[in-house]
Amino acid sequence: MPTPQPWPQAVETVITAEAGLNLDPLIDMRMEALVQPGDSVGLGSPILKDRRHPEWVVTAPMSGRVAQLELGSGRRQANLLIHHDEKVKPHQFDIHAARAECDSKSGSNALRELLQSSGLWMRLRSRPFGRVPAGDAIPAMIMVIAVDTRPLAPDPRLAVEGEALDHLKLGLQALAALFDGPIRFYQDEGPAIVEESDRVTIARAGPLHPAGLAGSFIRREVRSGQDLNIWEITAEDVADIGYLLSEGSLAPTRLVSVAGPGLRETRLVRCQPGADLRELCYAYMSPGPRSILSGSVLEGREARWLGWRDRQVTVLERHDAHPQPHWLEGALRRASRPEPIIPTSAVEHALGGPMPGMALLRALAIGDDEAAAELGALAMLEEDLALVDYVTAASPRFTDLLRACLDRIEAMT
Repeated sequence: MPTPQPWPQAVETVITAEAGLNLDPLIDMRMEALVQPGDSVGLGSPILKDRRHPEWVVTAPMSGRVAQLELGSGRRQANLLIHHDEKVKPHQFDIHAARAECDSKSGSNALRELLQSSGLWMRLRSRPFGRVPAGDAIPAMIMVIAVDTRPLAPDPRLAVEGEALDHLKLGLQALAALFDGPIRFYQDEGPAIVEESDRVTIARAGPLHPAGLAGSFIRREVRSGQDLNIWEITAEDVADIGYLLSEGSLAPTRLVSVAGPGLRETRLVRCQPGADLRELCYAYMSPGPRSILSGSVLEGREARWLGWRDRQVTVLERHDAHPQPHWLEGALRRASRPEPIIPTSAVEHALGGPMPGMALLRALAIGDDEAAAELGALAMLEEDLALVDYVTAASPRFTDLLRACLDRIEAMT
């Protein structure tokens, strides 16, 4: 795992010349294009929507010209390329009715419609299963995540300081008007970022990964099961809600760390969603073959564009010197019984605290969905087992086994 590197004092603002679409794999959309190649779009202009859930809208990550928009097989994927044009003004939303609901703390229709039309509804994620909530759904609790313990991740405090803190408070006020349930603000062990109230309470996480993941909190403090109905959203996304209610347009950037052993220096940048990772990284790479991941070294994926929920870019040294194994050797390995996982302290730590972790891993390995659900699998997503895969090098990966388990349970509901 990459060792922590000192962060620069200054945060750069970088708007890359091109931006693309890199959706979360758990966002299952049947896309319908709302623009065509050659169209000029402002930041926040609707570009795609879901045919089954028209309230799921993808908006332009920056102002510019649509250079490419192609829908893939089954309309489940889209190749989107936008060329930046600073002359195109950001899309302006009508915020008056939503702001009135927020200030009066009564009603939620206008607020809900504003979040959906702006694409910010797509930043929400529900548990169990990790999907975007339906447009008319109501959670039992909302978790606002203001801590990130992934290796080389930026400090979320930096993303919500200064004027952004006022936007964060306004965003929390909007969530409180939108839903009746409690709001749990999940942060590090430092001073409180926001004040507690009758609706907002603060929970704290330790500094070691995976303590900063929402799944760790849910397993520790909430009874998990198939009736679990918790939504999560990052503190910076909540601040973006406040920015929208204050300015009438989407926030143009997000805080992202650019780090890893494949770089000569680490950087903290503010860039647009879907930023071009090559432009962010190429001038700072050390010599040799490199892999650019959107996300952390634990669960990041090689990509050209910054991922939908990602707040970091990791550049690794590429090691391609080992030859590919013969197909027969690969087949024999797959047919053999998997190597046992020894219950070491590293595995226990990777599982994130008080839980029957080894029993859960065994249930996932043998496909016992009922036992896995009883042991807390429904409170988890792939990110919660990424560190387990890292320390065990298990094959098949436990993240894949967990997703298969969740998909089977979801199909039966």
